[in-house]
Amino acid sequence: MLNFKHLHYFWVVGQQGGVTKASESLHVTPQTISGQINQLEAELGRDLFEKAGRGLQLTEFGKLVMSYAEEIFTLGNELEAQVAHADEEQPILLRVGVADAVPKTIASRILMPAMDLNERIRFICKESTQENLLADLALHRLDCVLADGPIPSNLGVRGYNHRLGDSGLSFMAATSLTLASSRPFPQMLHEAPMLLTSDVSQIRAPLMTWFTDQQIVPRILGEFDDRALMKAFGQEGVGVFIVPTSIADEVAEQYDAREIGRITDVTESFYLITSERNPTNPAVVTIIEEARRWLGTTRAG
Repeated sequence: MLNFKHLHYFWVVGQQGGVTKASESLHVTPQTISGQINQLEAELGRDLFEKAGRGLQLTEFGKLVMSYAEEIFTLGNELEAQVAHADEEQPILLRVGVADAVPKTIASRILMPAMDLNERIRFICKESTQENLLADLALHRLDCVLADGPIPSNLGVRGYNHRLGDSGLSFMAATSLTLASSRPFPQMLHEAPMLLTSDVSQIRAPLMTWFTDQQIVPRILGEFDDRALMKAFGQEGVGVFIVPTSIADEVAEQYDAREIGRITDVTESFYLITSERNPTNPAVVTIIEEARRWLGTTRAG
């Protein structure tokens, strides 16, 4: 079995940035720490450090071990803190994964009602791809995942899709951007400068199909995984950008933009994915109920 004392010394060296500072923190000699790390390397059968000039740096294997040590001892510190305050009223912990394709304004609007509960809420929000977040959900590292689509059938992840609702799409342009075409919407979009989401987003493919059906060929100047970055470019007048109609007014005010048209032929859907069919966490229940009220649906996917 792995000797956690050796691992702890190794972790402290990483936290303090060197053996000397770690020895001061642990109140032991540098030789003691070096000996503990040598024993850990012997246990693991691989080097954790390599020479770099006059000092040492982590090997690739050492970086891997450090990432696990970081998680182990961070959780241990959190456990100690929880035990020390066990008699105090503890906040409800809500670990939420937000898929990077979900607009952050949408995410904050959906999650915010949980903060209005009488109970104290502590959010831990993680942003990544839907696939990575669903893996964390399966390992019970997350309570729920906010995504722009249900669980993909090819992932083989067990979970439950709670459909929150849908939103049409609004085409936005900075007030400083003048479009060359005088034709009405949507024909004005033909050859117009356009900023689009990348294919990370569930709406990209149906949107391109809609352009084809409308015989519109936009002049695509940028494709973005990060919608906040896309809106920032749009604010500078680089091109027309697209947002869910549900937040068009907020975006117009925040980014000094105007809505030039909206469509309902292509819609963006939002889901809260949980490992429970019927969630019991009051924060999760509130999020689902309030999001459906806001987005105008009572259906579950």
